[in-house]
Amino acid sequence: MTPHVFILPAVLVILALAIFPLIISLYMSFSRLRFVPGGFKIDFVGLANYRKLLVGSEKTHFLGVLADPSPVGWLVFIIIAVLLVISLARYIRRGKFSAGELVWRSLATVVIGSGVWLLVRTLGSGGWPGTVVVTLIYVFVGIFFQYVLGLGLAWLTTQGLPGRRLFRTIFLLPMMITPVGIAYLFRMLTDTGKGPFNPIWQVLGLADFSWVNHPWGARGAVMIGDIWQWTPFMFIVLLAALESQSIDELEAALVDGANRWQVFWYITLPQILPVSATLILIRMIEAFKIVDLPNVLTHGGPGTASESLTLQAYISWRTLDLGGSAAIAYMLLIIVTLAGLCFFNLIYRSLTEKV
Repeated sequence: MTPHVFILPAVLVILALAIFPLIISLYMSFSRLRFVPGGFKIDFVGLANYRKLLVGSEKTHFLGVLADPSPVGWLVFIIIAVLLVISLARYIRRGKFSAGELVWRSLATVVIGSGVWLLVRTLGSGGWPGTVVVTLIYVFVGIFFQYVLGLGLAWLTTQGLPGRRLFRTIFLLPMMITPVGIAYLFRMLTDTGKGPFNPIWQVLGLADFSWVNHPWGARGAVMIGDIWQWTPFMFIVLLAALESQSIDELEAALVDGANRWQVFWYITLPQILPVSATLILIRMIEAFKIVDLPNVLTHGGPGTASESLTLQAYISWRTLDLGGSAAIAYMLLIIVTLAGLCFFNLIYRSLTEKV
């Protein structure tokens, strides 16, 4: 009985804090809360909450306003669709795969193609992105800049520059601030009527102007704050990866006449690809849950322009629409799972197989 006694507390904690709430929220996503005399009543409504999000009254809020793609949108969609088909065809032509791997690879291709189709239809002229598209923009645009900036800073601090140890500490400061604190910080900075940059805004003729009143300005403010907060996370992990790489190959390349760019592109980058792929996957899963910045910085506005999926679920919960909130949360779970599977099957495996 000793092993069971020691394991039981951990099992009970997991059940109480993870499994049971997950099951209850799943049931709530198929239900609707009604207030009745003396209390409340929970009615089972089946897929009504999900239909409301996908084809009902919340469609424009969740998916957005769909419009015909512009010529640029058609071009982007055709290029990405062709690349996806070519990638799948090359994978099949290799012949080294199982039926399960082919199914997952095909599913990832369809999911990415559908996501791009939704993007070009809501971001074009006449369209309006819903919380799904806004969340995808936050995730992928944010991760791209976080990785590029984090890798650049990590590479610079390994070049023997003076003061590099001081900068390593300074670069980590944003991680020590809470997301709510960062949201209030950027809320002040984006308001040109006050704050430390007010003299600069006055010189530029932009005083008494808040750029979060514009849809893309609000989204840009949220993304800048998120990038500023999470770039240090990329930086510290990539710095560890760069400092742990083999020195012999670097010295051999320099002796053979390779410049620093060639050494980085052909030796350093391939060595850190597995770490980079894992880092991006972890950050992607976390980025889908963004809620503090859009809630405090823009309140999801103007309108619902900067509202994320998590913020939409929180607002629905706050208005006592528990069934709708649970449905949004499970739709987010599905989207995160599909995004993770797509990344793992199309990118992660490809990067790790090359090393």
